[in-house]
Amino acid sequence: MQLVFATNNANKLKEVQALIPEHITLLSLKDINCLEDIPETQDTIEGNALQKAQYVKTNYGYDCFADDTGLEVAALDGAPGVYSARYAGPQRAASDNMNLLLENLKPHTDRTAQFKTVIALSLQGQTHQFTGICEGHITEEKHGDKGFGYDPIFKPKGHSITFAEMALELKNSIGHRGKATAQLISFLNKFY
Repeated sequence: MQLVFATNNANKLKEVQALIPEHITLLSLKDINCLEDIPETQDTIEGNALQKAQYVKTNYGYDCFADDTGLEVAALDGAPGVYSARYAGPQRAASDNMNLLLENLKPHTDRTAQFKTVIALSLQGQTHQFTGICEGHITEEKHGDKGFGYDPIFKPKGHSITFAEMALELKNSIGHRGKATAQLISFLNKFY
């Protein structure tokens, strides 16, 4: 079975490849020669994931799944949410995004947050969605150099280290993307 994972993010691809069973061949956008930026113009995480999966199916003909992830901070009314990747601007720089978030949280004592990943699967003419959530809180400063995005400032509930200080295996077992991917794999294993 071949499936395209609609992402240009090498870190996401690496995380998901570590979880996908061997009988599924995971193709990247580069593998199918999709070199353009896929539109993400929806105002929800669910909408963006579905838009990306359908774009690949419509324009390239491959069964596909796509994810969208947002960091939702309670004190900021769920921001940055769907705008997490470009929170500090269109340059999509993780350091700028983290710095802005830490600045915006300074007047707040509530630092609770959650990561939410939605995977949309377009398979044989049908669409399915899988959601993973990881609760935690935002630290006051950056810790660790693993991972990507907001990982250096997100400490998952029940853990004393940030995502950026964790081994990939641990992050995958407790994290939002790992949870959504596990649901996807469970679905695919029933299907094939």
